[in-house]
Amino acid sequence: MSSSAPSPAPIHYRIDPGNRHAHLYRVTLTVAAPAREQELSLPVWIPGSYLVREFSKNLQSLQARQGGASVPLQQLDKHRWRVACEAGTPLELSYEVAAYDHSVRTAWLDATRGFFNATSLCLRVHGQEEAAHGLEVLPPPAPHDWTLATGLTPEQVDAAGFGRYRARDYDELADCPVEMGALWSTQFVASGVPHRLVVAGAAPSFDGARLARDAQRICEQAIRFWHGDERPPFESYLFMLNAVDDGYGGLEHRNSTALICGRRDLPRLGQSDKELQASEGYTTLLGLISHEYFHAWNVKRMRPAEFARYDYARENHTELLWFFEGFTSYYDDLLLRRAGLIDHATYLRLITKTINQVLQTPGRHVQSVAQASFDAWIKYYRQDENTPNATVSYYTKGALVALCLDLALRRGGRTTLDDVMRALWRRTGAGPMTAADVLAVLQELSGRDWSAEIAQWVHGTQDLPLAELLAAHGITLQPEPAQPAQRLGLRVSENGGLQIKTVLRGGAAEVAGLMAGDEWLGLEAQGQAWRLHRLADLALYAGSASEVTALVARDRRLLRLPLALPTEQAASDTVRLDVQDAASAERWLGAGASPA
Repeated sequence: MSSSAPSPAPIHYRIDPGNRHAHLYRVTLTVAAPAREQELSLPVWIPGSYLVREFSKNLQSLQARQGGASVPLQQLDKHRWRVACEAGTPLELSYEVAAYDHSVRTAWLDATRGFFNATSLCLRVHGQEEAAHGLEVLPPPAPHDWTLATGLTPEQVDAAGFGRYRARDYDELADCPVEMGALWSTQFVASGVPHRLVVAGAAPSFDGARLARDAQRICEQAIRFWHGDERPPFESYLFMLNAVDDGYGGLEHRNSTALICGRRDLPRLGQSDKELQASEGYTTLLGLISHEYFHAWNVKRMRPAEFARYDYARENHTELLWFFEGFTSYYDDLLLRRAGLIDHATYLRLITKTINQVLQTPGRHVQSVAQASFDAWIKYYRQDENTPNATVSYYTKGALVALCLDLALRRGGRTTLDDVMRALWRRTGAGPMTAADVLAVLQELSGRDWSAEIAQWVHGTQDLPLAELLAAHGITLQPEPAQPAQRLGLRVSENGGLQIKTVLRGGAAEVAGLMAGDEWLGLEAQGQAWRLHRLADLALYAGSASEVTALVARDRRLLRLPLALPTEQAASDTVRLDVQDAASAERWLGAGASPA
């Protein structure tokens, strides 16, 4: 460690991951100058993941001491405490946090890896949120091969990264997760800015150099998108990737991101460019990297006005997630195309997938994408069997709103959505933004009012004019034969049996009386009964019959439900995109793109 010890921060946390087999972090919080009757709380949510997660459920054994003696603690509610302490005399609190959550949102600790967000481990000292906060992370018991990675500013750390870090306030502390373990690590420079990539859990076949090279291309493309030849608004950036057997997700931060991917989706040594470009899993991983990196601008800096200052004690509602998540979802794959990491055909397949996801969601006619943004806390993040019937994703439909705006602006010939995003960045000063800002910039750059389109596309429940706008750019939207599940209005799992997960509104399955949770055992058709294990076998056993009897198990009861079989021609919720005018399509898809 360096020889000069920094002065302790007014708020200081010491994190001890020594009890790894018990999955317990030991936390010691020192408040240099507490208030009389000091209040503290643990956040109930983490910015970027819009659900009250009740992190305090994992906190245990909370004690307080002052001047070497215990002082009384009173719990005020589910996540707040009051300490009966003297003002001005250092206060020490100790507690443990159980860390069993493998996601990017909370905390994890075992013998092979540690990860945490401060929102899960670090009590907030009321009245001192603006003070400097120190974080000291102790190494696990020796011998160990762990290293530590975080976006926090180091003050006094060893070669492995363990030691003291500093945040300017609680918000910055909450925005810098910590990754620990036997990490694979590399660095690269994008547009003059150092970037670090650490990976936990990769298999020996992992081609880290390839992933770093592709991530660098994504970063350079994103920086050029926002700033041209200028530097981005961070001094460095950290990617923390956890490779697991089966998982996917990410959470954005101002100068870092935490990611999860399936181990099989990582690039492997010896794979050719052609093999990687054909890998749906690897393309999905690159899209995730692109998505979370784009968020460093779009939601972490330029953000909803309601997020000007986070309230960690309750839901923070906004109607703008369609913009901040949806538009980011539009640009994540588009930047892959522009970086030359995927070709036109792959990009159109990704757009087609998004379109079909929206078309196969009956809830798009029930809830607007603005309402879906506001209701994220109780609907998107609390999905159940009725979710597709009652709501629409602000990710997918928001991405299609962005697509429609971009195509409409390009057809007008005066501007593009790229220009709009950069103008919004300047107008807001890379800070809080309102829907009025979006309309003002659209009018300023295009020369006309867009309030009617925003009212219809964002606040209405009508289908978007995708076919018309795509056709203007040389791409036709064609109906495609639907799979059996789509034709019946079902979502199922086929793991050893046919289990119904969702019955979509207005479909043949709903008319027949099928419901989520049913086990579809078999069917009777034309005088014969058949056991059914896969939905694809329905046509095999039904033959030419237009109606069958579904044999269903529900709550240990066996039901016989008459089911009318719709024809393929009746389906209208599955489409494909065909390029009819390559020159017109190139003017959109090839804008700023490198060859794949």
